[in-house]
Amino acid sequence: MRKFVACLALMCSLVAVAQQKNFSYKFYGQIRTDLFYNSRSNAELVDGLFHMYPLDVRPDANGNDLNDNPEGNFYTMYTRLGLDVTGPEIGKGVKTAAKVEVDFRGGGTTFYVIRLRQAYFRLAYKDVSLLMGQAWHPFFGDVSPQVLNLNTGAPFQPFSRAPQVAFTYASPVDLRVKLTALWQSQYSSVGPKSNVTGETGYMKSYNFLKHGCVPEFALNLDYERNGFLAGVGMDLLSIVPRREAQLKDKIYKVDERITTVSAEAHLRWKNDNWFVAAKTVLGQNFTQGCGVGGYAITGIDPKNGSQTYAPVKVSSSWLNVVYGKKWRPGLFLGYLKNHGTDEPVLGVLGTGVGEGLDKVATASAELSYNLPHWRFGVEYTFTRAWYGDLGEEAKPVSLHSLDNHRFLFMAQFQF
Repeated sequence: MRKFVACLALMCSLVAVAQQKNFSYKFYGQIRTDLFYNSRSNAELVDGLFHMYPLDVRPDANGNDLNDNPEGNFYTMYTRLGLDVTGPEIGKGVKTAAKVEVDFRGGGTTFYVIRLRQAYFRLAYKDVSLLMGQAWHPFFGDVSPQVLNLNTGAPFQPFSRAPQVAFTYASPVDLRVKLTALWQSQYSSVGPKSNVTGETGYMKSYNFLKHGCVPEFALNLDYERNGFLAGVGMDLLSIVPRREAQLKDKIYKVDERITTVSAEAHLRWKNDNWFVAAKTVLGQNFTQGCGVGGYAITGIDPKNGSQTYAPVKVSSSWLNVVYGKKWRPGLFLGYLKNHGTDEPVLGVLGTGVGEGLDKVATASAELSYNLPHWRFGVEYTFTRAWYGDLGEEAKPVSLHSLDNHRFLFMAQFQF
C-alpha cells in the first residue's frame, strides 16, 4: 500500500513538473459568512440566504397571516474555491484557458455539499473566441450590481449559470458580438409537474427544455471604452410544457410548445472610486434566470386535452451606485412590473413564479470596510410587493401591498 501511495505521489509530481512547462495556474477562493434577518417570510432560495420579495398573505382558519413571521439565520455555505488555468497554444496563435469553480451550496434542500458553479474551457485566436462549458448566462453578463446580498440584485437582475457554447467576436473598434447556445442545469424553466412527476402544480426542471430538443439562444452586442460599457441582448427560448395530457380518465400524447423572446439593455461606468451601473429587462417566461413570470393556459383541445399557452411578460430595472475603496457606501434601487399576457387566459395561470404578484420595489443601502483580502459589510434592504387577484390577461387586480425589512451582516476572507 505504501509503495502504491509513493508511486502515485511520484506520478503526480512528474505530471505537475511536465505541465509547468506549458501551463500556469491561479488558485483562488473565499470564506464567507452571512448573518441575516427578515421581518417577514419571503420568496427565497437557500433557506433565506438568496432573498427575493415578501410572500403574499396566507390566512389560517382564524384569519391570521401564516407568512407574517420574522426569520433569520447564519451561513457559511457560500465559501468558494476556484482554479484558473492558462494552457499551451494550439498550432500558431490559438490560446487556451480553462476555469473550474465550486462552492458548498449543494442543491435543493441539501446544503453544505460541493456544487459546481463554473467549469469551461476557452479557445481564442486574434479577435474571436469559443467557450464551452458552464458559465454565467449572457443576460447576467458583464454588468451586475455590486451589492452585499448574495442574490446579486435578483429578481431585478437575471441570475443564472448554464451549460453553453459561446462564440465571441471583438472588433478593433471596441465592439463585441456574442452568440450563445445554452442548455439548463441548476437554473431551469418552470412548468407543470404532470410533465415530470404526474402530480398537479408546477415545478422547475431542465426537462422542459430537454424535451424541446432545441437550446436557448442569446445574442449580445457590447461597446466598451475608457471604463464605459453599453450593450443590448436578446434571448430566444422554446420549451415543451407537456408531452401527455389526461382527459376524462384517459391519457393522450400531445404536441405542445411555447416559444418566447426576451430582451435587455445595460450601462456601466467605473473608475478608481466610482461604480455606476443600470440594467433593464423585458422577459417572457424568463424563469430560468431566477425571474418572475411563467406562462398561462389560453386554450384546451376538447379532443385530447392539449393546451395552448401565452407567456407572462415582466419588466424589471435596477440602478446601482457605489463609491470608494476602503470604505465603500452603496445604493441599489430596483423595480419589477407584471404586464400579464397579450390575450385572455382561462381563469388561472397554468404555471408560473410569483403568481398574483403585480409589482415589486426595493431600495437598499450598504456600507463595507475593505482591506487586502478582507471585507466586512452591513446592508439594509426595504422591499414592498403588491399582490392581487387574477384578472383578464393574467394581470392582478384589487391590489394590496406587503413589506419586508432585511438586515444583513457579512464577513469575507478572499485568497
